[in-house]
Amino acid sequence: MARTPAESGENSTTGHDWDGIEEYDRPLPRWWLWTFYATIVWAIGYWVLMPAWPLVSSYTTGLLGYSQRQVLGDEMAAARKAQAKYVVRIAEQPLDRIRTDSELLEFALAGGRSAFAVNCSQCHGQGAEGSKGYPNLNDDSWLWGGTLDAIYRTIRVGIRSTHSDTRVSAMPAFLRDNMLTKAQIGDTAEFVLSLGKRATDQAAAARGKAVFAEQCVACHGPAGKGNPELGAPDLTDAIWLYGGDRGTIVQTISYARHGVMPAWEGRLDAVTIKQLAIYVHSLGGGR
Repeated sequence: MARTPAESGENSTTGHDWDGIEEYDRPLPRWWLWTFYATIVWAIGYWVLMPAWPLVSSYTTGLLGYSQRQVLGDEMAAARKAQAKYVVRIAEQPLDRIRTDSELLEFALAGGRSAFAVNCSQCHGQGAEGSKGYPNLNDDSWLWGGTLDAIYRTIRVGIRSTHSDTRVSAMPAFLRDNMLTKAQIGDTAEFVLSLGKRATDQAAAARGKAVFAEQCVACHGPAGKGNPELGAPDLTDAIWLYGGDRGTIVQTISYARHGVMPAWEGRLDAVTIKQLAIYVHSLGGGR
């Protein structure tokens, strides 16, 4: 009968036995042991040279004094130094001159894109496509004007903000303020729909035309084309900030819409506001 390796003395065992299966007690390969010892030496060296051990209110800095925070600070300082010449030029140049300088324009667009993502995308969307109550900045319909200077001013002072020069439009709440009856508001909404050739009740639209002429022409104009000086929207196109169906138009006339945009002057530096204006103007809808 053949003997097992343990019985023949070729290998020692740990003494463990599972259903006749014995566990040999063989030494680890030397390469594995040396690797293991090397990791121990490396760990001890790292503890001594690098920041490693937390203390009550700080940490051990290590003999090398390495600080990732300091490295980042140095990199940020270097980046600011590299950008300084562009920042100074943007601060000094008027907006239209910045747009004609290709190098400066590229820097301004990059900075504006970054500032938009941090400060504006929450309302206007990552692609500036807007949503209900928040304007799409890619089209060519602008409540307060789409020129570079107009966009810059809107960003700077805001809309119905706390800024002393904020843009303000004061459309009355015609039903809440008892200026019109529900019937008159319904007729006016039908006339507004007719401006875009969407009215379904021509008799109501005809009655609403008279109400519109009396109550709305001062801001929206006799043809309903709006007035950027007053923040009055164009009622003849298919672009509606809150919705262009009859029910939404009735709601708007009845209770008005007084959306708010913060003034970024004081929140952002003057150079960043300029970069934002240039970036928004470049999206495709700027005039």
